Amino acid sequence: MKTRFPLEGCRAVITGASSGLGAEFARQLAPRAAALLLVARREAELAAVRRSLPPGSAEVRLLVADLATDAGRDALLAALDATAFRPNLLVNNAGLGDYGRFDAAPAARSRAVLELNITALTLLTHALLPRLTRPAGILQVSSLGASLPVPELAVYAASKAYVSSFAEALAVELAPCGVTVTCLCPGPTPTGFSGAARRPGGPDTDRRGTGPLRMPPEAVVAAGLAALAAGRPSVHPGRTVAFAAWLFRVLPRPLLWSLLRRRAARGGD
Repeated sequence: MKTRFPLEGCRAVITGASSGLGAEFARQLAPRAAALLLVARREAELAAVRRSLPPGSAEVRLLVADLATDAGRDALLAALDATAFRPNLLVNNAGLGDYGRFDAAPAARSRAVLELNITALTLLTHALLPRLTRPAGILQVSSLGASLPVPELAVYAASKAYVSSFAEALAVELAPCGVTVTCLCPGPTPTGFSGAARRPGGPDTDRRGTGPLRMPPEAVVAAGLAALAAGRPSVHPGRTVAFAAWLFRVLPRPLLWSLLRRRAARGGD
């Protein structure tokens, strides 16, 4: 069963809404939505996003919370239960990367990636499902990195593989319940991701060969919302990204491993 989600008049919770794709989701949904709840850790940046929205658009509420923690997730649920805000759309956009060798990563850093990318996304989906009015939509933000192992982004890529698998399973499970689930899998996107993924004193994210895969945040978000509205279980924005995802799936594993080893051996060349 295929379900479609009507974006007009929606009431959306957007996580990680203070910058990057989250802020762009707010900008693109504001003219169409009835209400938005923007959630992130940084209050000043959230307020700036609200000021950037078109005047006279959706009612916009802000919530400062660290969703990687139980306290932050509880604060979001308490805020929903204490008000008349009844969402019908969850945009699970909050995420974190960590660039560098796994054996050199502080354990707390790896745990933070897992807590936000997997635990928070899973538990918020579970907690909000009974709170979403029907018809409902859930947009899970994954990555092209979910399609293959990514040395020096190993935990991040593995966490996004979980997100993609989880989202596509829910798309089948929840369709009969009036819930549309879409997984958005962008390629490299110019946001603040690489800055946040960079370790103190460490190298920047390796961008070699990623030029043809890059898309602006506006195009990525538009593709994700269009896929949700159409009831598509997943979308890789852009033909090049979609082709790369297909190629990574069909390449024989030994050949893929050989290519990854060669890339790693070239280092910063």
